[in-house]
Amino acid sequence: MDAHLKNVFARFQEQYGSGPGLGPGSATCLKKVEGANDAVIRSLYRGAAALYRTGPWKRLRPGHLFGVRVGKDADWSGNKQPFSCVQFIGGDGGDLGFYMFRSENDAKKMMGARETIRVPNVELLRVTYEVESLMFPSHRKLIKTLALEASGNDRFPIIDIARCTSSYELKFRNSSFEELRFVYAIMRAISLVHPLLQQDHNSAPKWSRVVCFEPFIETVDVQWPPEIAKGNELVAVTVSHPPGQGYEEKAIAVANLTFTNNFEPLKEETSANLNVNLNGILRQCSVCEKQVHGEQSICCDRCRAVNYCSPICQKQDWKETHKSTCGLYKVMMEREEELAMKIFMFSCSSEQPCKWLESLNLHQKGMWRRKCSCYSHCPYGLLPIKGDLWDSWGGLDYNMYPQDTPFPRDGMSSPILLSGWSEYYNLRSLPFSSPVADILSHALTVYYILTALSISSKNLLLKGKEVIVHYLGPEGELDWMPAFAENSHLLNGMGNIQIVMVGPGVPTNLSGTTSGISSRVRMNLVRGVYQEESTYLPLPHVIVALNCGLECYPTWGGALDLVKSMGVPAFFTDQSEISCANVKQVLRSAGLHITHPVTPNPFRSPVRSHGSSTNFPSYSNCFVLGVNT
Repeated sequence: MDAHLKNVFARFQEQYGSGPGLGPGSATCLKKVEGANDAVIRSLYRGAAALYRTGPWKRLRPGHLFGVRVGKDADWSGNKQPFSCVQFIGGDGGDLGFYMFRSENDAKKMMGARETIRVPNVELLRVTYEVESLMFPSHRKLIKTLALEASGNDRFPIIDIARCTSSYELKFRNSSFEELRFVYAIMRAISLVHPLLQQDHNSAPKWSRVVCFEPFIETVDVQWPPEIAKGNELVAVTVSHPPGQGYEEKAIAVANLTFTNNFEPLKEETSANLNVNLNGILRQCSVCEKQVHGEQSICCDRCRAVNYCSPICQKQDWKETHKSTCGLYKVMMEREEELAMKIFMFSCSSEQPCKWLESLNLHQKGMWRRKCSCYSHCPYGLLPIKGDLWDSWGGLDYNMYPQDTPFPRDGMSSPILLSGWSEYYNLRSLPFSSPVADILSHALTVYYILTALSISSKNLLLKGKEVIVHYLGPEGELDWMPAFAENSHLLNGMGNIQIVMVGPGVPTNLSGTTSGISSRVRMNLVRGVYQEESTYLPLPHVIVALNCGLECYPTWGGALDLVKSMGVPAFFTDQSEISCANVKQVLRSAGLHITHPVTPNPFRSPVRSHGSSTNFPSYSNCFVLGVNT
């Protein structure tokens, strides 16, 4: 009798599924997809887990369709991307997942009142999150063999391609490697942008429980894992809601999109005061260095990158130098949208640092004291310390800063690999309204270099060994030691990091000291120039110099000669693309060959800084490049 009931239930479930959607699939093991090696499968599971942690089903229902575009059509076979529309299912109960359709028309055909219905001759890609105990043995074996990342409480993604026949039966096939690449990019992009959807309170009927959202379109950069990449490290993914939403329909809104749009609009009586404050900002002429108020300065109308005090200086600069560089500057300025991190929900512009900190209630508090000039009289590393971690983070609410606690290990003992802020914030359960990324940028950039860019140091950590880092030219980070303690937790029980900070900015009374800021990260502080102190230091595995400004300090010459002779991998970051161009010149003049090209750093600060004479997109640790890698 039990066997009969089990058979009846299985047939019922196969026919009707277990909730909204098309029911369970019959996807075969991803191992059978040509080109999908172990590394590819791990990346897919990590991407699926990152999306699952953001919980899109809390607000999204089958009626919320999204248009997607990954790269250019020429990037895909047949000069057309495989899918263009996404639908989330399971928010009202049943299996959680998302479906990808080849067109918006196909998606609308299959939209029922509460679930996705079967329509003959429509093919779709399905990603459903299923409980491991209900999976086929081949899937369970794959999960155990590769130690794949779980997406939730014992849930793992299942990927297949389904088509409904004319007799309304579902037929399944394996996805191709190209389709797996495509769905990886979509999972990463959706996890970044769906939290930005703003509810439209005027569109939904009062009696409806379904949330309506304002029209939305956003483009984000997704970094391909090496095993999935095909030539390019990054791909631009555009997500729109509804699918037909185009940039031309919201040209003004998109151009001005910042996270201040999430707050209440300025009242009429306060807008005038705001203009006065902005006009009070001083600009510096790039030719004569004269300071003028913001409303009196002008900039090149071609590239918008350079500021002048008058048309006379502008004409002079055009004749002498700017004519030859204007085109390059224009290209750099066009990266503004790409570099802006729009996942964050606090003001990401610090043109007036004190006022920015005041807006966050962090001015002259904890580690934030190094973010403005109010404590410039105090040597680096010697800010008065009081209280505990809560005081160090400026008295932020408990859930707004990383606690001194380990990450959930889920049975795995290896360093946590991170691809960007979104993944880190989700892992730490931090809200995107928390500004801690601005201070954590230095610590997580070092961790990113050691675990993603330097293969030798990554292998040492995976073997549980110690990595020695020579950290050149520290300044404000000498007061941000609590932030570096986070690297200890990210190591997840594997390996150790010894960071030797060397530079003239280290105070004399701190030089020679050792600080065990956490169980797996140790700091040594040394005052002096690197080439003079290096003989007394342990040999490094990696050298880093953050926000280096190589062209600004002549003492870098001897340090670079030493980097060349040692042949140790060295990584540099700087705040803008034009600064990186200067850094490359200095490195080449020192006989160093750039082996890791200039690329955006996924752990750059999200807070844009502003130059007085130029307007280039500028962020702390914005770009990273390397030599001897």
